[in-house]
Amino acid sequence: MTLKITLLGTGTSLGVPMIACKCPVCQSTDKKDKRLRSSVLIETEGKNIIIDTGPDFRYQMLRSNTLHLDGILITHEHKDHTAGLDDVRAFNWINSKPAQVYAESRVMTSLRQEFAYAFSESKYPGLPEVILNEINEQPFLIQDIRITPIRVFHHRLPVLGFKIGDFAYITDANHLPVEEYSKISSVKVLFINGLRYEPHISHFSIGEALELIKELKPQKAYITHISHQLGLHREVNSQLPENVELAYDGLQLIIDESGVCVVENN
Repeated sequence: MTLKITLLGTGTSLGVPMIACKCPVCQSTDKKDKRLRSSVLIETEGKNIIIDTGPDFRYQMLRSNTLHLDGILITHEHKDHTAGLDDVRAFNWINSKPAQVYAESRVMTSLRQEFAYAFSESKYPGLPEVILNEINEQPFLIQDIRITPIRVFHHRLPVLGFKIGDFAYITDANHLPVEEYSKISSVKVLFINGLRYEPHISHFSIGEALELIKELKPQKAYITHISHQLGLHREVNSQLPENVELAYDGLQLIIDESGVCVVENN
C-alpha cells in the first residue's frame, strides 16, 4: 500500500499565530511557523481520507485541492477538531453523495447536538448531508482501506488515534496505554502531539513525546498539534533527534515499501 500524507494543519486549538499575540513565534515571517488547526489528509488507492474537520477545514480543502472525500475520521468531539463539518456541503453537491463520518458513539452524540440542523427530521435544502458510522477500538474498513483505531487519553477524555498501513497519527493525548503499543510498533511514520516543552494536563510535552517515540521506534516521527509556546520551527527542529522533526502545514510524505520520502517542502 502506497500512502500520500498531507499535513493540513499542525497547530493547537488556537492556531499559530494566536489572535492578538505579539510573541516572536506569532510574529514570525517563516511560513513553517504558520499553523492551522490540526488535520491530515491520507490518499491511497484513489481514496481520500481526512482525520478531523476543524475550524480551518474549508481553507484546508481549498489549499490542498481536495476534490472528493471517501471518509472523515473524528478523533474526539472538541471544536478544534469538528467545527468545520458544515463545509462538507460542498462535497455533497459536487460529488452527489453524503459525507461518511466515522466516530465513537459519544462523539456522534456530540455531533448531533452541535449540528442539530443537519440531523433534523425536517431538513431544508442545502444542509450538510452526513452519515455517521459508529466505530470503537476494533479495526474497520473504509471501502477496502483498513483503519486501526488507537486508544489514547486527553487527560480523562478517551480519544482515538488511527493507523493506516505504515502510518499512525495521534493527536490530543497525554497518555498511550501500554497495551496499545503493539498497534504502532511496526509503523514507518508516526505523528504525535507535542504541545510545548513545559508539562500540560492533557497533551504530551516535547520530552514526553520523545520518550514515547524512543519506546515505539518508528522509522520516522513528526511532532504535531504545536503551540506558539514551543518556539520557532527552525530553532526547535534543529534540537530534535535525527529521526524526529517538527511537522508543518503543507508537509507531504510518500510512504511505500521502499520507505519514506518527503515530496514537498512548503
